Parts: sequence; C-alpha cells; structure tokens
Amino acid sequence: MSEKQFFQYEDVQITNTRFVNGAQTYAMSNVTSIKSFEQKPKRIGGILVLLVGLAIAVNTAVAGLLIAASAVVYLVMQKTMYHVMLATAGGEVSALKTKQRDYLEKVVAALNEAIVYRG
Repeated sequence: MSEKQFFQYEDVQITNTRFVNGAQTYAMSNVTSIKSFEQKPKRIGGILVLLVGLAIAVNTAVAGLLIAASAVVYLVMQKTMYHVMLATAGGEVSALKTKQRDYLEKVVAALNEAIVYRG
C-alpha cells in the first residue's frame, strides 16, 4: 500500500502512515485518538501589574501610567495557544502547538482522515 498524503504545510506533513512535525515523526499506527486542546493565557500577572500601575499613577502620574501602559501591551499581546493532542499506547502527547485556530482545525481534520483511511 502506498503512502497517501492528507496534509502538507511548511514542516508539517500528514499521511496515512505518519505525522511529521519538524524533526518529530509519529507513526499513525500508534495513534489511537486525536483531540484539540485550547490553552488560554494566564492574565492575572498582567492585571495585577496594571492595578499597581494605576495605584502608583494616583501619586506619581508618569511612572504609574508607564507601568499601566506596559501591562496593557502585555495583556494585548498574549494569545491563546492551541495544541494537537495524540493518544498513543505510551500516553498522551502534545504533538503540535499553534496560535492559529483554523490551522489547528485543518491539522486535526487531516489526522482524523488518516486514521479512518488506515482502518
């Protein structure tokens, strides 16, 4: 049986026999299930710094506003991280991380197609 390709983009390739992500290769025969996982950024540190900056701004406007502005920039730059989780006989592993949800959905769909195809 020849290898059928389901997805290829940059260093990620999915076929009916393997899932390649950069230098890491997973044998599709060992993959029992696939799921996506959404990891929201932890924002409590940025919020605390923002509140401290605003509190300092009451007494020292320039310094407090600089601290608060830095905290806002930090909060805005944080992004949700999406993971492709593979379940294998050896356990569960995060096989791919991305900040692009639609890219993750394409990878998960291709992996599901590859599992169905091999069955």
